[in-house]
Amino acid sequence: EAAEALAYAHEHGVVHRDIKPENILLQNGHALVADFGIARAVDAAGEKLTQTGMVVGTPHYMSPEQAHGSDHADGRSDVYSLGCVLYELLAGQPPFDGPNSRAIMARHAMEQVPRLTVVRQSIPDELEGAILCALEKTPADRYQNMAEFAEVLAELEPDLVTRRTTSRGMSAAVRRTTPRGTYGTRGRSVFGWRGSPLWAATGMLVLAGAGVAAWRLWGGPAPVQIGAAGGLDARRVAVLYLENQAGDSLGYLADGLTEGLIRRLGEVQTLDVVSPNGVAPYRGDSIPRDSVARALKAGTLVQGTLDKGSGRIRVTIRLIDGSSGADYQRASFEQPESEVLEVQDSLVREVAGLIRQRLGEEIKLREQREGTADAGAWALVQRAEQARKRAEASFGRTDSTAVVEGSFAQADSFYAGALAADPRWAEPLVRRASVAYRRSRMVGLDGQAASPWIERGLKFAEAALALSPQDADGLEVRGTLRYWKWLLNLEAEPGAAERLLENAQQDLETAVRLRPSQAGAWAILSHLYSNTKGPTDAKLAGLRAYEADAYLRDAPQVVNRLFTTSYDLAQFTDAARWCQEGARRFPDNVNFTKCQLWLMSTKIKEPDVALAWRLADSLEKVAPPGRRAYDGAEARMIVAMVLARAGLGDSARQVAIRARPGPDVDPYQELAYTEVYVHVLRGDKDEAFEALKRYLAANPERRVSLADTTEGTSNWWLRDIEDDPRYRELVMTR
Repeated sequence: EAAEALAYAHEHGVVHRDIKPENILLQNGHALVADFGIARAVDAAGEKLTQTGMVVGTPHYMSPEQAHGSDHADGRSDVYSLGCVLYELLAGQPPFDGPNSRAIMARHAMEQVPRLTVVRQSIPDELEGAILCALEKTPADRYQNMAEFAEVLAELEPDLVTRRTTSRGMSAAVRRTTPRGTYGTRGRSVFGWRGSPLWAATGMLVLAGAGVAAWRLWGGPAPVQIGAAGGLDARRVAVLYLENQAGDSLGYLADGLTEGLIRRLGEVQTLDVVSPNGVAPYRGDSIPRDSVARALKAGTLVQGTLDKGSGRIRVTIRLIDGSSGADYQRASFEQPESEVLEVQDSLVREVAGLIRQRLGEEIKLREQREGTADAGAWALVQRAEQARKRAEASFGRTDSTAVVEGSFAQADSFYAGALAADPRWAEPLVRRASVAYRRSRMVGLDGQAASPWIERGLKFAEAALALSPQDADGLEVRGTLRYWKWLLNLEAEPGAAERLLENAQQDLETAVRLRPSQAGAWAILSHLYSNTKGPTDAKLAGLRAYEADAYLRDAPQVVNRLFTTSYDLAQFTDAARWCQEGARRFPDNVNFTKCQLWLMSTKIKEPDVALAWRLADSLEKVAPPGRRAYDGAEARMIVAMVLARAGLGDSARQVAIRARPGPDVDPYQELAYTEVYVHVLRGDKDEAFEALKRYLAANPERRVSLADTTEGTSNWWLRDIEDDPRYRELVMTR
């Protein structure tokens, strides 16, 4: 039945010509054909398709109930599909993508829709909330008909007052303010199934209304955020490090109190709290407070001082309006110096009270997370954190290795002291595992030198998880150490290496399931997925990492991965955005000079040969000494692409040939794969296949992925040669 339906659909032009038998899903007795283009059901085929029970649809716009093959999809599926279209109009890509139709439909059915504001921060919260409501998984949670959706979109005015909430809270708020209507005509979905003219017309009207609403929102004045002027959201809070006025003896306490406050406020779902890495560059009073607020996009700043006298600690807190830099409120309190945990609790309560008054609503704090009741142990962990930060700041700079090692060793000693003071507290063990991981990274890619530190870190992580099996930080560090061990090929036996990678992935995925905001685990998963699942999953994990903490220590690597995965997926608008974001935030990072060169190999940038040569020359000069030869050859190979795009095919060929590095520089012939695209752009298939042969001879395992020519894979460089018989012969050769 499925084969018959597909043949008939192809004959009548109902589905895209690239649909293959593997794109047919048999569900509930129906043949579900997943189309990669817009469904083009024609009247002549309608009766036949109904008789065969085939559902024609486009995976990118299918509702979860359609993906499941439900017989009960109604007009609310249209609402979902229209939400997908509006999402794509605003974000430049659909809410879910994948290497094939199965993967895309599975994402619609199971995964949370990525926040629009991660892709484009200027999108007003109400518009995002309206779209997220339309994209709810359960039909009953969406708008019940197009009229409700249209009404909400029509109410979006340029002078509206916006408030930032979580996507779940915003969707619920939109539903509460929207009157329940009748289902009306239950036509089949316009975007997923064949639709009635009424629904098609309604969909077009809503699209037009949404376009007008979006134009009015971005064409008019910027929306005003609650509690702050100047477009800064009062619910985005930046807690600046407390200024220590008590001398060096309490520096550890000031930092520990600040970071504890950030963690506690970060658990409040209605607040968007900047991470410690984000506020760290703004210590002291040298930068005006309103400038700090604009840099961090924070409508509320928390600033304070810590002092002591007569055995007591005094803390003074100020709440500052981000737009003006003016004090909004003040508070102060004192506690005995010996009761540092009481100081921490008092600080959280006072700041929460000030924020509550500023926002005019309740700020509900969760119960304090499991920790220690031993003030001495807590103080030792804060001292250890100071030493660790010194080591991190020195790592990779001109400081001697001995200085860095000394700081790491001091941190580890303090953590050990904290563990001795409270043997049931898992945090010191997690921190010791983290320090061991950082020390393993100091030796570079020398697996034998790194191995003792990795094993030491794994021992600490196992001990921490024995005390607290559901500790997200412990799972993250164990998963990270396991993945690092796998990357360094320290597990020689293939089966054991495969299990090591699976265990690493399981640890990291469990960590983000327990705590979805676990940015570090998402960042490592992004790298891991690039080696296992592919660029789509790697990009989604990278987006989650960036959304959870844009100031993560590994943020440059995360942003670069978002660029490379977008490039690999041929999402060039997205790639350009991440390249620009990286250049803005990390101007000295060589990757964000290189990405400008890569973009000129795509259709999104005009080929500028002179600029390409300047970028290539600058990259070769600033590349690390150990990578200078490879990076220089890679840069010249990309220049050859630019020359080919500019119509200078002969010059492109000569540059590519001269750029080929020797086996000592490129033992795995990675640049031979890059050269393939140079010759594809030149239209020289013979040269392209010669380069591909060199690459596959050094990387025979890549034949499996190159043999997958399904729409959505990352082999877009090779599209023009995939139909050549020589391609199939090469990738199928064992």
